Order: sequence, then structure tokens, then C-alpha cells
Amino acid sequence: MIKVTLPDGSVKEMAQGVSPMDVAKSISEGLARNVISASYNGTTIETTTELTTDGTLILYTFNDAAGKKAFWHSTSHVMAQVLEEMFPGIKLTLGPAIDNGFYYDVDFGDLKITDADFKQIEDRILAISREKHEFKMRSVSKAEALEVYKDNEYKTELISNLEDGTITFCDHANFFDLCRGGHIPNTGIIKAMKILSVAGAYWRGDEKNKQLTRVYGISFPKQKDLTEYLELLEEAKRRD
Repeated sequence: MIKVTLPDGSVKEMAQGVSPMDVAKSISEGLARNVISASYNGTTIETTTELTTDGTLILYTFNDAAGKKAFWHSTSHVMAQVLEEMFPGIKLTLGPAIDNGFYYDVDFGDLKITDADFKQIEDRILAISREKHEFKMRSVSKAEALEVYKDNEYKTELISNLEDGTITFCDHANFFDLCRGGHIPNTGIIKAMKILSVAGAYWRGDEKNKQLTRVYGISFPKQKDLTEYLELLEEAKRRD
């Protein structure tokens, strides 16, 4: 057994190997339905990660900043999947969550993304989301990771700076990406999303490097949340 301490100071004795989602279910089914991310002893983990030692667990919903981060980062994975489908041969780089949504920096090569592509990308992201694909982490060796990304100089640069034994990929559907973790349980939680804009961005913020295309987006667990957000954006534009 292990002792799992919750934010209110209460301690639950659970079987070793229990997951954050199992702990959430032991508290209430209602909480479990809303939990989308977690941290253990200060480290962001998946809701399916096995807990093997005593520690402090925090469960996050979309109402928490950490929950939003996991939600938006997970959506960036789905967007990257769709961009690879629609623009074969592109090179993916990084796709983090930001304060409001997420972006993915992409080397489109000779291809180009325009506003006219946004609706098709959005529709495809939501179609994949409805299939409820689980996000699953797996460890890979440095040699394997370098081999997988041998044709992507951006990913190989990132991998070359990592230590063997610390490298992980995240899988969902038929897509995988180099990733440290921090995802929602499955794509089905993504109910609404919008491509907001595209812009130029230098690789790793250095103007000496190649300019990439940064695709910005935002997503929500409810359509009404997206509608309200877009209305606020329009209101802000009118005030400006």
C-alpha cells in the first residue's frame, strides 16, 4: 500500500500501482468525469500513470491552469497529426500550450498554409477527437529516437540534448510525437477548437535560424466556451 496525500491534507491508503484516475474515482465519480490531468510530488503526470511511492497528488480539471495546459497541449498533438495528413512531408518541431491556447511550429518546406485551410483542419481535428483516442506515453532509447527522426533536423537537435533513459514519445491514434508528457486522458474531451492565426517564427527564437510557420489554436471541452471566447476576442478588437 502507498499513502496518497491530497491538497486538503487528507491521506488515502491505496494499492501500489494505483493511477490518479483511480484515486479520483475513489473520491467521487463526478470528480473522475472532470479530471483531465494530475501532478504527483510536484511533477506533471498522466491520469493513467502508476503511483508506486508515497506522495502528494493534485488532480486538475479544465478550470485549473494546469488542466488547461494539458488540454491545450494535447490538442496541439491532434493538430500536428492533421497538419501531417494535409501537408505531407512537413517537419514538426515544437507544440506547447501557452496562456490562451497553443501553437505548433512547423517547417512547411515548399508548401503553404492559408486561412482557407483553417476550416478543414478544424473539422478534421474534431473528427479525430470524437474517436476518443487515448494518449499513451512510452519510453524510447536515444538511438531509437534519433533513428525515427533522422530526417527531421529540429527533432534530432532536441533529442541530442536529452539523456538516454529520459526520452518519451506520446502516441494517439496512428500518430506519435516526441514529448515529455502532460496530456488529457483521451481526445474525446476536445469538443470545440479554432485555428486562430498563422505567423512566422524563427526556430528556437533565433533569427539566425530558419523561419518556421507558427500555427496558433485554442480548444475547449464545450462549444459554448469557444463561442464565448471568440466573442470576447471580437469585443477586444472593437475596443481597439
